[in-house]
Amino acid sequence: MVAGLVTGQSIVNPDKMFQDAGIHSVIDRVERVDVKNKEVSLAGGRTIPFNKLVLGVGSRALIPPIEGADLEGLFTLRQLKDAEGIRDFIQQKNPRQLVFIGAGFISMEQATLLMENAPGRYEASIVELLEQPLPLMIDPELGARIQEYLTDKGLKFRMGEKVTKVLGRNGRVTGVELSSGESLPADMVFMNVGVRPNLELAEQMGLELGRFGIKVNQFLETSHPDVLAAGDCIENIHFVTKKPVPIQLRGPAVIQGRLVAKRLAGYKIPFPGVLGNSVVRLFDKHIAATGMTEQQASKEDLHTVCATVDSRSKHNMIPGKKPWTLKLVFDRKNERLIGGQIISDDVAPAKEIDTVNALIMGEKTISDLTTLMCAGNPDCSSEPSAEPITIAAEQALQKLGK
Repeated sequence: MVAGLVTGQSIVNPDKMFQDAGIHSVIDRVERVDVKNKEVSLAGGRTIPFNKLVLGVGSRALIPPIEGADLEGLFTLRQLKDAEGIRDFIQQKNPRQLVFIGAGFISMEQATLLMENAPGRYEASIVELLEQPLPLMIDPELGARIQEYLTDKGLKFRMGEKVTKVLGRNGRVTGVELSSGESLPADMVFMNVGVRPNLELAEQMGLELGRFGIKVNQFLETSHPDVLAAGDCIENIHFVTKKPVPIQLRGPAVIQGRLVAKRLAGYKIPFPGVLGNSVVRLFDKHIAATGMTEQQASKEDLHTVCATVDSRSKHNMIPGKKPWTLKLVFDRKNERLIGGQIISDDVAPAKEIDTVNALIMGEKTISDLTTLMCAGNPDCSSEPSAEPITIAAEQALQKLGK
């Protein structure tokens, strides 16, 4: 069987171990795919036949059509070359006033890392259309905690505002104009407001497209029987709602790549859908989330019961313990866990989001979680009596009034 792997619209050179396994690489740009004759045409003039084809063409940063988006000093962050461009601009231009458009985890990571690595050097403003930082990860009450913490660290927030224009002079960024009419000065602007799947090849091939990418079935097969697709270019389905969602993350892309390989090898393992499991570090805070927030569930007309528990990273008697907070979101109708959020001053508790993620995938209920037994050690966790997942389940059970 001859198979082609198209990634970033180029057939990319794998590591030597792949070459040793008999996988041949070609560095060139894919110009066209002839699905009828099963041929891939490259920019260099070469044509490669295939029996099965995998599209892994990824996505690119979304840049809204606003005036000034092409000015020098405005950056997105999606690829290595973007990071290199940001580094070079900072080294060469020495910017001081920074504006970040969007308060998702990419903007928040960039802002906090820059301020952390050069204390006192930058004045950073975050402009977000919604009312809180990390609005797709956490609910407002937890978002308010993060905003207060980051404000104390020196970040300035403009929530509920929209950037309508990027201001400039002599081809270079000088600030942004807000929907309120106010202007913010800036030597450098970061725009991280989402991504757009690369669909040019899929369109040329006549593949069925969805609202958020290439349509695939649970085995990552497209509308053409011999073409599969995976990663940021496909339309993902949410595990809870079973609806298409614009969730493009590295974790699901890695698993999808493995499943595609298994499918080509004859296995038939379905991809279960996505939950948006993610984690971010902002200074000394670790924020993690998976599944649906209470707000997102409400927009889907799901009635919820929620519980928020404050815990600690070690037994109460152990020095060095750090606080962390867990919020769980349950579907009131079937009592299943559908979402979780964590804010922690220690890194280890943040990874409990993976436990929450597994419990959602296992369709566990409030009652199930009241019997969850976790490993415990005075130096590694809170007391078993203070384990927050089971306490949150106990609180939710009480709220049900059973």
